Amino acid sequence: MSVETTATAAASGANATERFRSDKSVAAEVSVERVNVLASRAIKALVDTVKEEKVTYDEYNALKSWLIKVGEDGEWPLFLDVWIEHAVEEVANADREGSKGTIEGPYYVPGSPVLETPATLPMRDDEPGTPLLFQGRVTGVNGEPLPGASVEIWHADDLGLYSQFAPGLPEWNLRGTVIADSEGVYQINTVQPAPYQIPTDGACGQLIASAGWHAWRPAHLHLKVSAPGFQLITTQLYFTADEHLSDDIASAVKPELVLEPKDKADGTGREVTYDFALASAV
Repeated sequence: MSVETTATAAASGANATERFRSDKSVAAEVSVERVNVLASRAIKALVDTVKEEKVTYDEYNALKSWLIKVGEDGEWPLFLDVWIEHAVEEVANADREGSKGTIEGPYYVPGSPVLETPATLPMRDDEPGTPLLFQGRVTGVNGEPLPGASVEIWHADDLGLYSQFAPGLPEWNLRGTVIADSEGVYQINTVQPAPYQIPTDGACGQLIASAGWHAWRPAHLHLKVSAPGFQLITTQLYFTADEHLSDDIASAVKPELVLEPKDKADGTGREVTYDFALASAV
């Protein structure tokens, strides 16, 4: 067993929690009125569930124990990003024009190496997996090319593991920020990621097992695409024929985000084209 495959849910969760604390702003001001509305509705939903489902004290104490374990395992970012973020994203982007967005997930790391197109993501000399050429164009919603657009990409490796969240991987493995050319065209050489299970040896895995769910996410590329004067879009792109497109545990798949890679003519891997259309920030 390689060092890479020895990651535990607790270690991965702790990394995600620490990363959130260092990278995200949690100082956003929310009015007393808004906190009152949201907290009251969330508590009422739980209370209504208790009453409607006639929750016992044993079940209530099991819930308290599990909530404590989520915190101890550092899995609150994982729990919220897997089961809640998709709804927040739908609300946030309900009126957005252009390409579809979806969740960021818990494994984003800002500051990846900046690369000019055509680019090859940082990877090991013997990086496992099928080579993938991911290419396309970034435009505005009216079709105008966006020169120098930024295509930030990160994804799991062929074992379904992310650099900086699993041991033994180079720091920026399969992470990069690619700058499109003067016509908004980008080309990124990488490897096709694998489907993976979210960590199951911690509190989230305990919930999954207790509820009889599966833990799988379909294979996907994560992206943040932006250009000056245009709205940044955060999205994920998936691949046809993945068996978990219809039952993604994170509920993040949208039909518009499913790719169909083709074999390259020279037999050196696969290629796929996807164009991004960004909405104006004005």
